[in-house]
Amino acid sequence: MAETRLAFKAGRAFRRGSTNFVDPDPTKGAILIQNGEDGLLHFIWKNRSTNDAEEDLILFPGDATFAKVEQSAWGRTYVLKFSSSNQRHFFWMQDADPSRDEEFVGNVNRLLADPSIVPIWYSEGYNPNSQTAGPSTSSAPAAGSSQAGQHATPEELARIRSIVSTLGAGGSGGQSFQPTPEISLTDVLTPANLRPLFASRPELAQALFPHLPPDLPSPPTVETLERVVSSPQFRAAVRNLDMALRTGLLGGLVRTLGLPEEAGTGVESFLRALQDQARREEGEGGDRMDTD
Repeated sequence: MAETRLAFKAGRAFRRGSTNFVDPDPTKGAILIQNGEDGLLHFIWKNRSTNDAEEDLILFPGDATFAKVEQSAWGRTYVLKFSSSNQRHFFWMQDADPSRDEEFVGNVNRLLADPSIVPIWYSEGYNPNSQTAGPSTSSAPAAGSSQAGQHATPEELARIRSIVSTLGAGGSGGQSFQPTPEISLTDVLTPANLRPLFASRPELAQALFPHLPPDLPSPPTVETLERVVSSPQFRAAVRNLDMALRTGLLGGLVRTLGLPEEAGTGVESFLRALQDQARREEGEGGDRMDTD
């Protein structure tokens, strides 16, 4: 089964005739980097309206780089180029928030160099513009990409579902056809939100323990859960799921959790579906969760 390593919203752009001008196509799309069933790395462009993979490029380690087009007046146009040929594939970033461009293009280029690496995510609050050098390893011109996400495993999704379903009402919060930013899962699943929940519901330790790493001390305790949700690994897993949900391509995966396919089309849809599922299972009434 193919494994998606990275995914982010991006449209295609096309060269204008024989000139050096590149025009963006407004079709909503996503770039997926996958380890395919054939054992090779695939760079896929998927139409987010039809869910069809309209471009599937097989890449060999070290042969391609994803680089910013420095001449772009807008500043968020990128090119996938190859050292073994003159192929050029142009893309433009469709997420409305460009603040993490450096982070995600760095991960693209690391995967293009070595498909076995684990994507590296900045710590919360990191501002790449304040650094003298970002993490990108590309030898091409300074790279910068848009929102990316690695598809979470069913185990990670189950763990998130178990926590979010107990939260109750909560949440937080280019070009003219860019999408509106969604609420962030990282604003919901914070240590500040989860610690009071664990303190008031100590039975959660027993319920969540099967979904946590096997090397944790036993029996499970609230203190253990607090350490887990405060760890960089947990925050990275939440951010990966948040970004994967933003691609709108997790419909098939969330169905394995008993959620409707539309729950995989965005963060808010995912949280609402979990809330509805928890209320049905517990026989609770009340209004749907309000989010900004």
